[in-house]
Amino acid sequence: MEAHVSTHRHLDAAATQQLQWLAGGFALGFLVPFLFADVLGLGRDLYYGVYATAVFGFFVLWANRTEQPLRRMLAHRWVLATALGLVVAGVMSLVVLQQDATTRPGGVTLTAAVFWRGLVYGAADGLLLSSFPILAVFAAFAGSPLRSSVSGKLRIGVLALLASIAMTSAYHVGYSDFRSGKLANPVAGDVMWSVPTLVTLNPVGAPIAHAGLHVTAVLHCYQTDLFLPPH
Repeated sequence: MEAHVSTHRHLDAAATQQLQWLAGGFALGFLVPFLFADVLGLGRDLYYGVYATAVFGFFVLWANRTEQPLRRMLAHRWVLATALGLVVAGVMSLVVLQQDATTRPGGVTLTAAVFWRGLVYGAADGLLLSSFPILAVFAAFAGSPLRSSVSGKLRIGVLALLASIAMTSAYHVGYSDFRSGKLANPVAGDVMWSVPTLVTLNPVGAPIAHAGLHVTAVLHCYQTDLFLPPH
């Protein structure tokens, strides 16, 4: 009986810890664009540096403080995670290509933009908006009987996807121009770019999918008012 009570206390403590980190992630997701883009008005590329540093640092800190096996997560189903990430990246690229093309720079400037605005910013977005909330929700149920059945995992998966959608919403309303009907676009996109990590519980899947979207935006609609905030 005492062992049973102790196990429940451990599960409750783990869930509480993950909920606290999720709350911190929501705060980070909103405050970074609100403060550095809206209030301070940093240039786009400088802002991306601040944002990526904050996101990657937060994710590593979360993994260390909550004793999440980062190397094991990265190795878990990595082939499937990578493949799904690339497939979803292709789908998201098709969505971007439906937008009107704009002028873009060439040469070194374009190459740098593909790396910085496409790969780095895209990976940071995928990590914060999808990988972190999904993995945190599943970690909150670590040791729970729900993790041992297919129906239980599906129920956790639904919660994880809702957490990801909430994170995407919190992040985008940090930008003034997304406090409008435009918010529906990233919310809908989140359902797609979350799939690779949601299916595999590997954090690399969603960043790959998201980076594909941003790289295509840089190449096709460099002056976009949707895919590369702040605008």
